[in-house]
Amino acid sequence: MYKTISCGELRAAHVGQTVMLAGWVHRRRDHGGVTFLDLRDRSGLVQVVANPEISPAAHAAAEAVRSEWVLQVEGKVRRRPAGMENPQLPTGEIEVEVGALTVLNPARTPPFPLNEETDVDEMTRLKYRYLDLRRERMQGKLELRHRIVKFIRDYLDGRGFWEIETPILFKTTPEGARDYLVPSRLYPGEFYALPQSPQQLKQLLMVAGVERYFQIARCFRDEDQRGDRQPEFTQLDLEMSFVQREDIMGLAEGLFTELVETLVPGKKLLAKPWPRFTYAEVMARYGKDNPDIRFELELRDISDMAAGCGFQVFEKAIASGGAVRGINAKGCGAYSRKEIDELTQFVATFGARGLAYLAVEASGEHRSTFAKFLTPEWTSRLLERMQAELGDLLLFVADKPAVVFESLGRLRVHLGDRLGLRDPNTLAFCWVVDFPFFNWSEEEKRWDPSHHIFTAPMPEDIPLLDTDPGKARGQQYDLVLNDHEVGGGSIRIHDRALQEKVFALIGLKPEVTQERFGHMLEAFEYGTPPHGGIAPGIDRLCMILAGETNIREVIAFPKNQAARDVMAGAPTFVEPGQLSELHLTIRE
Repeated sequence: MYKTISCGELRAAHVGQTVMLAGWVHRRRDHGGVTFLDLRDRSGLVQVVANPEISPAAHAAAEAVRSEWVLQVEGKVRRRPAGMENPQLPTGEIEVEVGALTVLNPARTPPFPLNEETDVDEMTRLKYRYLDLRRERMQGKLELRHRIVKFIRDYLDGRGFWEIETPILFKTTPEGARDYLVPSRLYPGEFYALPQSPQQLKQLLMVAGVERYFQIARCFRDEDQRGDRQPEFTQLDLEMSFVQREDIMGLAEGLFTELVETLVPGKKLLAKPWPRFTYAEVMARYGKDNPDIRFELELRDISDMAAGCGFQVFEKAIASGGAVRGINAKGCGAYSRKEIDELTQFVATFGARGLAYLAVEASGEHRSTFAKFLTPEWTSRLLERMQAELGDLLLFVADKPAVVFESLGRLRVHLGDRLGLRDPNTLAFCWVVDFPFFNWSEEEKRWDPSHHIFTAPMPEDIPLLDTDPGKARGQQYDLVLNDHEVGGGSIRIHDRALQEKVFALIGLKPEVTQERFGHMLEAFEYGTPPHGGIAPGIDRLCMILAGETNIREVIAFPKNQAARDVMAGAPTFVEPGQLSELHLTIRE
């Protein structure tokens, strides 16, 4: 065998034992003719000592090794000399006196240090990902992800769920993003699609009488990349029969509350039970439907006050059906014009055409872009509405409601970072419910589902589908954590007639509906139980729990921002013969 014990497992209790170790050279040091090596494996590292008086051959071999060489070491565990212990190291009380040392594999000098935390260009890290993953920080995140997934499996198994795999090769049924398509060799011109989610399949498992299903599912979406998005990702896919919204939300809340308290004790939950908000409420207070509720800086609506105030920017926005909302940046009243201009440029990237401000200086004086319209009475009402005090900075956007929400919602988070209000050790889970069932697409002149096409409307809102679809609410619920939507779910439609009505409202012709979803509609005729589910994202959850801001940090082999695998060089061109077998040609 190569090892009898792992490096990081050695303790004072092993003193006097002869052990066999194998691992990588973490560091090498020479002191007075004696060579010290820190030998590392997945469990940790231990100091080994090569002394020429004990084993000249082992010492000679140790002198030749360098960082990241792979070694096998045989030796006796002994206590370190008094005063030479390392309390920062779990193995710091002992060391291994080398009797024999074998080089299993030498190593080139790595392109970046692996034995210390240094800033390394991400492209270099991704190119040499197999080396990047050796680093202690990355090993820790791989282990955390393993623990999270194992906890989920054990938790759900204990509550009667079955883990069932669903196909990766499936039918193309657009669900909002572009599909990845797989050409069929056996059926020229026909394609499989990689699943954007197992949505239809898990619903069909409910038709099959499974009742409680879950899967750690791989999903694929051909869409533009972001820091919290990858072309392939992993989600906990979960579906239950004979349930209502509260059943699924209660299960998920219990799962993730216990997971956090068990696996990440360094983090604290903001609240138990988790707060719940309606969609209308989070938009009004935070400007976004995935809010960070760890801090205040909530939006305030002054649209009613803006009409007739004399400031044309405000008045024009109101007259055109827009809104005026603001944020009270507490304690920022002394911001310079340069600093305010920087905030103005920030909101401009999200469509805002300007950022009006009113600085309430500590002296009681006011600075403002609309100072000449500030009558004492209007100013008093405005300060009261904005809950302003001396030293505060009031920031306003006047525009279409969508622009106001997007720009101020982003500005709020930006200010939260700037002011140090987003405690990285606090986990602020919350639920958002009562989403609009449909959104109107002005470009397409049709209704689009706000969640997905299988989400059920609120039972009391079903009549609105015939009279005013825009007022209907869906039985959707989003799981939100620290400015990220980490999961979404809904109660599903289980009635064929209702499902066909939804298909018609989003503009699908009957023949298209039958071709794409005929298998689902037929299944609904065979005794489909009421059912619903949720699909939290494993990558995003791991990212937040690990204290990272990019999911590439918690995925073993991710794609880069341009959706390329820079380590292996994918995607690549293929041989002409492969294309010919698939009946494909490349159009230049």
